[in-house]
Amino acid sequence: MTLPSQHKASVAPEKSVIARDFGAASRTYDPAARLQRYMGQVMVDRILPVSDRDSERRGLALDLGCGTGWFTREIGERGRVEHTVGVDLAPGMLQFAKSACPTDLQWLAADAEVLPFKDNSVDLIFSNLMIQWAENPEQVLSECRRVLKPGGQLMMSTLLDGTLFELKEAWHKADPDHQHVNRFDTADSYASWVNRTLPEARLSQETILLDYPTPMALLSELKAIGAGFKGAARRSSATAPGRLRAMCRHYPRATSGQVVATYQAAWITFRLPE
Repeated sequence: MTLPSQHKASVAPEKSVIARDFGAASRTYDPAARLQRYMGQVMVDRILPVSDRDSERRGLALDLGCGTGWFTREIGERGRVEHTVGVDLAPGMLQFAKSACPTDLQWLAADAEVLPFKDNSVDLIFSNLMIQWAENPEQVLSECRRVLKPGGQLMMSTLLDGTLFELKEAWHKADPDHQHVNRFDTADSYASWVNRTLPEARLSQETILLDYPTPMALLSELKAIGAGFKGAARRSSATAPGRLRAMCRHYPRATSGQVVATYQAAWITFRLPE
């Protein structure tokens, strides 16, 4: 499967940048990851047990893009699987997860587009807000389909075009010649990829609004989780204070004085027929 050239050029940052930024955020990630916790919990609540009873645990679960390991143990417990592996592109995240999580979990540095698992070998794949960083999201879905066993489950979340549109518009007014906000693929793109790779999957959407005291607090949260702007068009030097102040002036405010950020959330759920 080849990578559509327009996707890589317009959306996906370099993998080395992703690994570096998220690895550097490993110690600040969890306290700031309120969106990630909400979207992940939605999926955790939908996991079906692989084994009928706790005494008969079997199978393998993957936390694909596990980050700090916040959900890694829980997905294994919910799925009642024997082995759970946290997979991430960022070694820094894996080091933190290994030190912070129980020793019965396993950790693996790997690329979601080239999973090092055999065909039909995995019972449960959980992936929370990882696929939007992939060079080729359809390849990630194809790899998940390849490694799933008959009856296996996939639970995946992502963000869609329209996410952080308030921040994007404020930056455009303050600094129109440069990009400052990561791009996200459209719902139609995900629907096409899902239809080709997982034709029986369900794609659901929700608009999530999070409030912040100031636009700078939003930027601080994005930095704390490693989700700052990663595009090739980013400035090579720090943004001037004057541009930051201008962005803050242009950011719309509620009557309370707070600001709101919009996140266009989506979930992909799939179960391979037996």
